[in-house]
Amino acid sequence: MRTSSSRGAPVGPGACGPAVSAPVDPSGPVPFESLGMTRRGFLSAAGVAGAVTLLPGRSAGPSPSPAPALPVPVSVFTKHLQYLDHRALAETVAEAGFDGIDLPVRAGGHVLPERVAEDLPKVVAAARAAGIAVTMITTAITSARDPHAEAVLGTAGRLGIRNYRLGWLPYDRAKGVLGTIEDLRSPLRDLAALNERCGIRGGYQNHAGDRVGSAVWDLFLLLKEVGSPWLGCQYDIRHAVIEGSASWPNALRLIAPFVHTVDVKDSHWTKTEKGWQAANVPLGEGVVDLVAFFRLLGELGIQAPVSTHFEYPFPEEGSVAARRKAAVGLMRRDRERLRAAMAEASPA
Repeated sequence: MRTSSSRGAPVGPGACGPAVSAPVDPSGPVPFESLGMTRRGFLSAAGVAGAVTLLPGRSAGPSPSPAPALPVPVSVFTKHLQYLDHRALAETVAEAGFDGIDLPVRAGGHVLPERVAEDLPKVVAAARAAGIAVTMITTAITSARDPHAEAVLGTAGRLGIRNYRLGWLPYDRAKGVLGTIEDLRSPLRDLAALNERCGIRGGYQNHAGDRVGSAVWDLFLLLKEVGSPWLGCQYDIRHAVIEGSASWPNALRLIAPFVHTVDVKDSHWTKTEKGWQAANVPLGEGVVDLVAFFRLLGELGIQAPVSTHFEYPFPEEGSVAARRKAAVGLMRRDRERLRAAMAEASPA
């Protein structure tokens, strides 16, 4: 398993407020204990989640059997559940069998950056009441100078959230690839320093397209220049396959020392009036080979928290109860497919 020396002394007073109570190893795997629970505690809570009748549309009756534990914390990126309030959101994720929430804390998200101090603690409390955790947050932060960067990262760090996703960065066409990377080195070092003060690691997603990081190797060059365990990569296998086709394993081997968290979703190519485009589909129905992916993660010693993304269409009509019930079913299906892929990828 990949490990490195810890720079995770408790964070002292400063821009991010009071010291974080527990040391943080910014380069090691994230144990369940750092999420405010044990794996046994989560399974115990999840085992009774189906019997709680706090929401419309929940059926009373026998509790479902607890879902088999996964080897790393697996969360839900909850962009597709924006219509639910905090408690309903947490209970839906728990009922679907996941360990936690990857919460959008950005414009249009469940928590707005300007209200992070008031609202993020409420979501964390709702998650704990449901037997899960807010394991990471997704932000639009790209600089320590962003208006709400200190408030968002400081609040998250004090609540025990140890990972966040950055916003995306464009290339400066006049300066080119290497010139842009050179220009980004200093501001991202400042952001890494803020991350360290707040006790939360930043991860830049390799989103498909023409932004910084889309090709993965350019993100490696940038992170190598920044040189901090507090700023790394949120590796997205769907985007890596769309950009890298058969060569994505080479890019993953290169970026491996910087992988903090992992995104899983799937897609396939489809011909449209605008040409060939990547269409999002449920796990196992597209071009992403999850077994090969998790097998390579194991070979590289990467044990990172997973965020499951649901980008394909979910029902948007009907009552909240009906939409929620359908969402739980779809999420459970993808979780089972993810569990099966992880099991198949594990050494016998």
